[in-house]
Amino acid sequence: MRFFFLFITLLVSLFGFAQNEQLAQYYYEKGDFEKAKIGFEELLQNTPQNTQYFLRTIDCYQQLQQFDVAEKAIQQRLDKYKQGTLLVELGYNFQLQKKEAKATSYYDQALERIKKNPMEVYGISTSFERKVLLEYALKAYQTAIAIEPNDNFNFQIGLLYGQLGNTEMMIATFLDDAYKNPQNAIRIQNQFVRYLADDGDANFNEMLRKALILRTQKNQDIFWNRYLSWFYVQQKEFEKAFVQEKAIYKRNPESLNSIVNLAQLAIEEDNQEAAQEILVFVLQNTKDLELLIQANSYLMEMRIEKATEKDLPIINTDLSNLLREYEISPFTLSLQLIQAHFVAFNLKKPEEAKAIVKKALELRLNEYDAAKAKMELADIFLYEEKFNQALLYYSQIELDLKNDVLAHEATLKAAKTSYFKTDFDWALKQFKELKAANTQLIANDALEYFLLINDNTAADSTQTALKQFAKGDCLLYQNRNQEAIAQFQSILKSFKGQEIEAVTLLRLGQVYEKLGDFTLALSQYQSIIDHHAEGIYSDEALFFSAEIYNKELKEPEKAKSLYEKIIFNHQDSIYFVEARKKFRQLRGDTNL
Repeated sequence: MRFFFLFITLLVSLFGFAQNEQLAQYYYEKGDFEKAKIGFEELLQNTPQNTQYFLRTIDCYQQLQQFDVAEKAIQQRLDKYKQGTLLVELGYNFQLQKKEAKATSYYDQALERIKKNPMEVYGISTSFERKVLLEYALKAYQTAIAIEPNDNFNFQIGLLYGQLGNTEMMIATFLDDAYKNPQNAIRIQNQFVRYLADDGDANFNEMLRKALILRTQKNQDIFWNRYLSWFYVQQKEFEKAFVQEKAIYKRNPESLNSIVNLAQLAIEEDNQEAAQEILVFVLQNTKDLELLIQANSYLMEMRIEKATEKDLPIINTDLSNLLREYEISPFTLSLQLIQAHFVAFNLKKPEEAKAIVKKALELRLNEYDAAKAKMELADIFLYEEKFNQALLYYSQIELDLKNDVLAHEATLKAAKTSYFKTDFDWALKQFKELKAANTQLIANDALEYFLLINDNTAADSTQTALKQFAKGDCLLYQNRNQEAIAQFQSILKSFKGQEIEAVTLLRLGQVYEKLGDFTLALSQYQSIIDHHAEGIYSDEALFFSAEIYNKELKEPEKAKSLYEKIIFNHQDSIYFVEARKKFRQLRGDTNL
């Protein structure tokens, strides 16, 4: 029983101590330094070795301009603990009083401590940084390296150069460190990405490019080719990245995987010309079956995406020839599924397509490949509007690959299936859950459908317009574009001025854009901009219009104007970052 009461007493004491800390911190953050000082003094009295409480107490003295009290407390602690960081605190206390000579004297003493004991650099440099005395923090690291040349502080020094605005030295320091310590390369690249993305020095990209090219010319190590390739990928200049990857391959022809990955990145960024050039190179330089299948799969998918009606017979023949050449096996699954999708969605032969997938499922597939085949089969059932069969297979994938990206994709498709069959209550519930998905594309897609159902149900409890719209979306899914256009145009006539109008115009614009009729696409987007400027689709209309002018019509001034409207009027848009980047590119710099 005695131990029990001792335990309770200790628990209450700890709880009270935590409360006192929270209270002191509350007053400190609120700017009530008199009350915060009393709280931290009490905490420091109970735990005098606690550095955080001490620094907070000193800061309160300084905020209250009690510099003599602060000096006395720091000097007493210095006498007791002999810590070099306290010399920085003393110097800063004098700096706050405009006593620059005394401040400099203590800062120099701190640097002298590093000469005697280089291990003190960690605490002293951190103290300088905390006081935003960046030049002194830099000197601290340089002093330590002069004594111990084998110590590596290049990353910290590079960061300081960046904070000081010395971009050239930051780049040089980081690159030298990346070369000497390859294990740091990714961490350094992450720092570069921040500068590439931020509103920093407008010349940063050019300075980094020149620094990398210079090192590539001076040093034949493929390390620099890889780094330069990485840089060009960040700029989405895939053709230039490919030049570097070819140089690497010629000197080290062991693997083409990085080149295939580059092609995949080009495809994701819709640079099909670069992707095709890269993939043809792969086909010409490998006999590896896996790479041959992968390259041919990417090439066929690109051909199908851009195909017109007259291209379909030759594509069908080429797919059959490829499968005849590489044979039906687990290794050629990607080609088999591409063929099945093409036969169903382009040739409109779902029964034949299902037979292809079912034959693939008879192969000895691993769990993940079997799930991909089931996904294609479900997609074909959905094409046929056999909703229950589609849901059955999507559910199997969700169970087989719990928490996998493919499982989340199956969940999204199941939600869309419910939406197509106008089971809006269930679809809304699924889309709501998927808004929090780890994969951004799935989360964004789910959010779009959630808002669509939610807004249009609130506006029309009978969901009449929404049912018509879901029918149009289903026709789009089935690749029946002209029928979808007629459906959406009918909605515009029947529900003019209602909630459904803006999103219908958006869909029509997207269909016309897909079919290459950019004039009609722009007219739909312009209707949203003119008549639904306050709605949730105006940012999309602006962005899609800008992209057409930028990429398709090659009218950069019109594109720039539209990107600018997103920047200034739609800061919360998911297209904000991309619009800002495109705007800068068109203006020729990286600053707003």
